[in-house]
Amino acid sequence: MGALPKQRISRARQGNRRRHHFIPALQLVPCQNCKGMKRPHHVCPSCGTYRGRQVIEIEDTRRASES
Repeated sequence: MGALPKQRISRARQGNRRRHHFIPALQLVPCQNCKGMKRPHHVCPSCGTYRGRQVIEIEDTRRASES
């Protein structure tokens, strides 16, 4: 025989258990180079810099769509 609950779990107790089951909001900081919002300790997605250095090349999407 499988496990059976001894008592009904009330909505309040169920909600208290699920209180921490959420995705936290992203913490964003402004980029020092382009002032765009980025995650801390990550490469800026808009300009490709990290700690003042150009780390990855970002291609301009406007030029690619025009040609």
